[in-house]
Amino acid sequence: MGRSTRRRPTGARRATFAAVALMLGGGGLVAANVYASATEDGGTDQARTLSSPAGTIDCPDVGTKLTAVPEGAKEDVAKELALLDQQIADAYQRLQESAQAIQQDAGFADNAIMNPLKEKRGATIERIAIAVDREGDRPQGLESLASCTLRAPDGGQGNGGQADGGDQAGAEQGAQQPGDGGQQPGNGGQAGNGGQAGNGPVAADYVDIKAVQPNVPSPALQSDASRGTFATSCGVNENGLFNSDNVIVAPGVSNGAHHFHDYIGNQSNTAFASDEDLANAETSCVDQGDKSTYYWPVIRLQNGAQEQDANSPGGGIEGNAGEIVTPKEVTLNFVGNPRSKVTAMPRLLRIITGDAKAFVNGTANANASWSCTGLEDRQLKDKYPLCPQGSDVVRTFKFQSCWDGQNIDSANHRTHVAFAAADGSCANGFKAIPQLVQRIVYDVDTPSLQDGGKTTPLFAVDSFPEQLHKPVTDHGDFINVFSEDLMGEMVDCINAGRKCGAGADEGGDPGQEEPTEQPTEAPTTPPAGDDKPEQPGNGGDEQTKPPVTDEPATEAPETEAPETEAPETEAPANEDPATEAPSNGDAGDDPGADDPANDDKPTVSSTVAPKSYGTPSAAAGDDQAQGGSGDDENAGGAAAQTQPPGDDTEDSLGTKPQAVGGNLAETGTTLWPAAAGAVLLMGGLLVLVRARRSAR
Repeated sequence: MGRSTRRRPTGARRATFAAVALMLGGGGLVAANVYASATEDGGTDQARTLSSPAGTIDCPDVGTKLTAVPEGAKEDVAKELALLDQQIADAYQRLQESAQAIQQDAGFADNAIMNPLKEKRGATIERIAIAVDREGDRPQGLESLASCTLRAPDGGQGNGGQADGGDQAGAEQGAQQPGDGGQQPGNGGQAGNGGQAGNGPVAADYVDIKAVQPNVPSPALQSDASRGTFATSCGVNENGLFNSDNVIVAPGVSNGAHHFHDYIGNQSNTAFASDEDLANAETSCVDQGDKSTYYWPVIRLQNGAQEQDANSPGGGIEGNAGEIVTPKEVTLNFVGNPRSKVTAMPRLLRIITGDAKAFVNGTANANASWSCTGLEDRQLKDKYPLCPQGSDVVRTFKFQSCWDGQNIDSANHRTHVAFAAADGSCANGFKAIPQLVQRIVYDVDTPSLQDGGKTTPLFAVDSFPEQLHKPVTDHGDFINVFSEDLMGEMVDCINAGRKCGAGADEGGDPGQEEPTEQPTEAPTTPPAGDDKPEQPGNGGDEQTKPPVTDEPATEAPETEAPETEAPETEAPANEDPATEAPSNGDAGDDPGADDPANDDKPTVSSTVAPKSYGTPSAAAGDDQAQGGSGDDENAGGAAAQTQPPGDDTEDSLGTKPQAVGGNLAETGTTLWPAAAGAVLLMGGLLVLVRARRSAR
C-alpha cells in the first residue's frame, strides 16, 4: 500500500489532522505501530507491524509504572487508576460520535477530546501521587504520562502483523477505513469489517492456521525436573456468571474492566469481594477444596444479537456487542518446572497473564496464544485463527511460574511473579511454583472475511473500547483459593511425577489433540448395572445418591431375616410366604396355591425399591400393597433397583419369577405341605383299618 503524496498541513495540529483524516477515510499518511512481542522465556520475537484499520486513543499506562505503592494508599490508587480507564473510554466514545464534526474542523479532536482528556488525566495522576506521598515516597515522573495521542489507523503494510509465518488472510478487506460504511455502531458487521459496535474486529485480525508453521518447542527436561501434572475441573461457566469488574486490578470499582469476563471456580467474583468472601464462597469445581477464581474476557459473535449487557457499561455501550459464546471445554492443568521441584503457591496469590491493553501498550506483557484443535503446535499471538472444518478455536494461557516468595500481589500486579527462563530457571531469587495452563475451546464457525462477516459472523474477545478487540489483548486472571491440604497434594503430585486431580487423564497441553470428553462428566456416569432408568425425567440420577442406597440396608432384614443369604442375588424374600404372610394378610392361604403377584411383592418392596427411591412407603409392611413389583429381580437385580414400587409394567410380567426363579427353598415350600398331607392320609387309613379289625 503506497503512501499518499498529498500535502499535509503545517503547524501544531499536523499530526492530529493526519490521524483524524485517516480515521475518517479522508486519505493521508499511513501510520504503523511497530513493536517487539514478549514471550514466556523473556525473549522477543522479530519486530512486526500490526494493522489497525480503525484509529484509536493511545494513552500511557500509569498502572504499570507504579511498582511500589504503600499498603495504606492502595485503595485510593486503585480507584484513581480505574478512573483513568473510564476517562479513556469516555474520550473514545466521544471520538466515535464526533465523526462529522471532525471532518468539518480538523481542530475539533484536539479541542473537544484530546486536550480535555489530558487535563482530566493530569488531575487524576496528581491525586495518585498525593495518595502515595502520604504513606511513603512520592513517585517521580508520573506527570509526563498525562498526554495521550490520537493514533491513526495502521495501513496493513507488509505482513500486516501476521504471526510466525502466517499469511495475511483478507488483509485488503481489513485495510478499509472507518468511513467505508463498516465502522459505525449498529451496522452489524457490514462491509468495512468494523464489527457490530464499530470498533473491530476486522478481517486483518484473522489468519489461516494452516499457513502458520509449527512454533511450539518441546522443553528440555533436566534430571531434577518436576514432571507431574495436577488437573482441576471447574466447568465452562454453563451457569452464566459474568460481570465487567476486575477484583484484582480495580477492587471496589464497578465496571473496572470495561469488558465482560467469564468466571469459573469461585462464585463470589465481584469487584467488592474480600479475601474472606472468596474463602467462604461456593465453587463450581469438582473438588470442593478448589475455590480458586479463574476468569478471562468472553468471546462474542458479531452477529447483531442483543445480549444482557447490550445497553450497559462494559457491554454494548463500550463496544462489546454480540452473542456471548459459552466455551465447549475448559481444562485447567498445573504443571511442574523443567529443571527443579516446585513449592506451594501462597493462599490468595493473584496472577494476571497477558495485557488487556497490549494493542496500545505494546507487547512487553502480552501473552496471548490462539490456535485450533489438532493444530496446537502452531500458536498465534496477534491474530485470531481461521480453523479448518472439524477443528475448534483454542485459547491457551500459560501463567507465570516464578514467585518472589513473599507477596501475594504487587502494585502493578506483575512484579511479584515472573515467567521462568527457557531452561526453567527463576531469576532474582524467585521460587518455582506450579504453572497454571488454561485451555479454552470454542465451537465457532470460520468467519466469512470476504463479506465482513455477514454470512458467517466474526468472533472476537471483549476488550477495553480503545483496544479494538485485538487478539493480542487476550489475558487471563487467577486467584489461588486452594485449601492448604489440596495445594499440598498438588505439589507432592507434581514433584513425584504423577498425574493427579479431577480429570487428570484429560488433555490440555498445546500440541495435543482435543480431549473427547468434558472432565466434569465422568463423575455423573451411572455405575455399571444401573443403566435402566424407568422414570422419565429423572434420568436415573436417584441411583447415585448415597442416602438412597444406604437406607434399605437396615430395613431389609425386618422381613427377611430367616432367608437373606440365598435370595439377595436372585429373588430376595420372594420365596418365603410364611415369613411375609403376617404383613400381607395372607396367613391362611394354602402354600401350595402360589399367587405370583403376591410372591413377588416382598422382593422389591423390602430390598429393592428402597435402594432406588428411599421412600418411607417402601419399608417392610407398607410395600406389600405395591403389587407386582418383584418381577425385575429375575432380570439381574440391578434393573430391579431402578423400578419404582407398583409400576404397571411389573404387573404385566408377574408370571416371570415362576419361570426362572425356582430354587431349593422355593421347592420345599411347595413339596413339604403335600408330603405332610400324604402322611396324614396314610395314618388315617391305618387307624381306620385297625378300628375295623377291632370291631370284628
